[in-house]
Amino acid sequence: MLFDNSYHNLPQEFFERINPVPVKDPKVIIFNTDLGKSLGIDPKMSEKDLAKIFSGNEVPKGSSPIALAYAGHQFGQFVHQLGDGRAILLGELSTPDQERYDIQLKGSGQTKFSRQGDGRAPIGPIIREYVISESMNALGIPSTRSLAAISTGEQVFRETLLPGGVLTRIAKSHIRVGTFEYFAAQKNTDHLKTLADYTINRHFPTLKEANNSYISLLQTVSDLQIELISKWMGIGFIHGVMNTDNTSIVGETIDYGPCAFMDEYNPGTVFSSIDTHGRYAFGNQPLIAQWNMACFANSLLPLIDENSEKAVKKAQEVINNFPKNMNEAVMGVMCKKIGLDSSENDSQELVKSFLNIMLDNKSDYTLSFRYLSESLEGKKEDLLKAQFQEHDKLYDWLQKWTKTLENKNLNKKDVMNMMDKTNPLFIPRNHLLERIIDAATENNDFSQMKTLLKVFSSPYKEQPENEAYSKPPKPDEIVKQTFCGT
Repeated sequence: MLFDNSYHNLPQEFFERINPVPVKDPKVIIFNTDLGKSLGIDPKMSEKDLAKIFSGNEVPKGSSPIALAYAGHQFGQFVHQLGDGRAILLGELSTPDQERYDIQLKGSGQTKFSRQGDGRAPIGPIIREYVISESMNALGIPSTRSLAAISTGEQVFRETLLPGGVLTRIAKSHIRVGTFEYFAAQKNTDHLKTLADYTINRHFPTLKEANNSYISLLQTVSDLQIELISKWMGIGFIHGVMNTDNTSIVGETIDYGPCAFMDEYNPGTVFSSIDTHGRYAFGNQPLIAQWNMACFANSLLPLIDENSEKAVKKAQEVINNFPKNMNEAVMGVMCKKIGLDSSENDSQELVKSFLNIMLDNKSDYTLSFRYLSESLEGKKEDLLKAQFQEHDKLYDWLQKWTKTLENKNLNKKDVMNMMDKTNPLFIPRNHLLERIIDAATENNDFSQMKTLLKVFSSPYKEQPENEAYSKPPKPDEIVKQTFCGT
């Protein structure tokens, strides 16, 4: 395992050089063996050595630890300096296929960006991010990954004393829209250009051949956001804090914090305790993605064209096309969920009407779509019916849907296969996450976490022995709020 760190070759204003703060008694909670192998980490490495490295107690060879600087719009308000307040980038590892990934420790101690924080993380948010990020990967959603979760043997004070932990996060990049905003706000065009050129060279080298590589960068990052958010919408995922400092330029889901999966379908669903006005509600996510890309565009203006009017015109064209492209992507995902092609208006109308019925009936988002496909063969009709109170409306819709499938001469088996690859059965529901976090925090029991990870590794497959994990929460299990853990 030999680290490199290309980011530390950038000017010193881009980061703080700082080592992780050692912890008292590091122990491995879980290590992602398959991911480790893909990164070239020796599978025979002892747990003791893994605990030392991935707690931050031992800086590995070739590593040049840094905390990254960035700014960001948080709930619409610009904050000039944020940065890694409890995370340290150890460096980069290259896979045998020469894919390069950042290796970052979260909960690794204070940095100059900590803003009176302790730089540590309670075990709960560590478990939450580990399980959700790995579940997102299994669901086919671009995401940061989790390599290791380590208990520190120390206590972290939030509202009460909690056991501490460190998460090792793997990402294609930790560059955010807020990283560009950081230098744009300073009107430091030289550093802005350095950042843009580094981003293009490392992540989008083909853009070097474009007529205007910076407008192409804006277009590429926008396209990646459209792809990502449309996939979120398809699985009922709510990020919770879509600030520009949480928006990855490579289109990965990053910074899980108070994120959640929707149970009952409602586009106004909000879980995050800090999102008091619903800015980042489920149904607002496509619009917020456009807003974030407008912020990115504003940052790039000095690079796009020296003439500010021409720069604005070029950038505005990309942003103006965003809603149409986003709508097409979302409808593409949603129509697949009912086995149809989004290019036809009747398909889109069927999706919209099904969602309206679900909204009126407070139907479970995940199971309604999953049971729908199986109803084509007469299976689980009772389970589908149980998701709806107004059965007449459901039956009327089912008749229109099956008639549409017949008119298009679609093979039922093919339709079912498409739907079952698009509609998961198992998602990391809030009440399940709370259960495993409680077990870990109160009893130092990580067995339930490991069981859930195994279930969520195959989210689209039937698992009769694990059927209980597919069910929505009972009334006394409903989680109404989620928290950042910072």
